[in-house]
Amino acid sequence: MSRAATSEPAYTLRSTQDALGVSRAVLKGLIEAGFVSPARGPRQEYRFSFQDIVLLRTAYELQAAEIPPRRIVAALKKLKAELPETAPLTGLRISAVGSDVVVSQRGQRFAAHSGQLLLDFEVAQQEGQVALLSRKPAVSAVQQRSAADWFAEGEQLEPTDRAAAEAAYREALAQDPDFANAYVNLGALLCDAGRCQDALTVFDLALARCPDEALLHFNRAIALEDLGQDEAALHSYEAAIRLMPDFADAHFNAARVCQDKLARPQQALRHFSAYRRLQKR
Repeated sequence: MSRAATSEPAYTLRSTQDALGVSRAVLKGLIEAGFVSPARGPRQEYRFSFQDIVLLRTAYELQAAEIPPRRIVAALKKLKAELPETAPLTGLRISAVGSDVVVSQRGQRFAAHSGQLLLDFEVAQQEGQVALLSRKPAVSAVQQRSAADWFAEGEQLEPTDRAAAEAAYREALAQDPDFANAYVNLGALLCDAGRCQDALTVFDLALARCPDEALLHFNRAIALEDLGQDEAALHSYEAAIRLMPDFADAHFNAARVCQDKLARPQQALRHFSAYRRLQKR
């Protein structure tokens, strides 16, 4: 069962913008500044990694603290220039102080925009995570968490607590009903647990909102196969291929269904040929 955010970045520009509430101008400014370097998907669309999401969430929190977008981009660009290329992003602590962006690293605090060193009257930095301090009133931990946070928690919980992972994915979808990757992972989780009918319900709901996501059609096809609905599964595989003609796994699965279950050798040969051609790229 295919999943989002496994071997390749999973977040699209739209899902990132919707999940974090960050403006498109800020996202593109961060990319142009070189502070985040998203990968490119099969149609040259941006694909963000979880590390990118951490930085973008930082930008979101600074924006929520009423830091102007121009100052956010300028401050992070300055910060990028000051850090070694191998500096881990998770070793930073970024906060909004007045209208300035302040960075703590290795026990020192400096203004990101000017580089001026500051006295630190705050508690010691939290190693291993990015901590944000804003001027907004405190809210509950649940209110602070974005759809992307719940999605990441779901991925972390899957190996040890599937029920909690399912709840996390559902919370992500409650916050962002168009979060395609959360539907993908939730449906895959349900299918892996033998709840293929529940997974099919999830994928049908997802496709009503995100009809152009090839990975949703692909995973829906897998659920249909597991339910013995081979003709419908083939249609879903072919829907994925129409949206993403170089989707090699969809060609392979479609070929297998045609050959092993539907006795359509010519159709199977066509998909196998497409699969082999894509594998040679």
